[in-house]
Amino acid sequence: MPLVRIDTTQRLAPERRRALGDAVHRAMVETIGVPPDDRFQVIVGHADAALNVTPGYLGIDHGSDVVLVQITLNAGRTVEQKKALYQRLAADLAATGAVRREDVIVNLVEVVKENWSFGNGDAPYAR
Repeated sequence: MPLVRIDTTQRLAPERRRALGDAVHRAMVETIGVPPDDRFQVIVGHADAALNVTPGYLGIDHGSDVVLVQITLNAGRTVEQKKALYQRLAADLAATGAVRREDVIVNLVEVVKENWSFGNGDAPYAR
């Protein structure tokens, strides 16, 4: 169960934010084996002052419409799978027309399976 958080500016229209969420989910399904019905996302458009991203880092110039994607997921993907995900996210989010490849910043947070509850206070993976 990945939990995806997508943060961007309010300048990005709600339908474009939803398109980003769709693209992120497709990329996870096709590169890291997330089941198609395993979709949990929080998508937030912030006021400009709420996002503070350096204008350049590691030789990459960031614009004012940066998109931060944080994915909390079970540990266990290979480095190759992660790299494929990063590449796919940059390409697919740019293809939505809402963001440049350079402005797609991704962070994975890996957790152990017993750290999830899907409702009712149950921990199905802690068995």
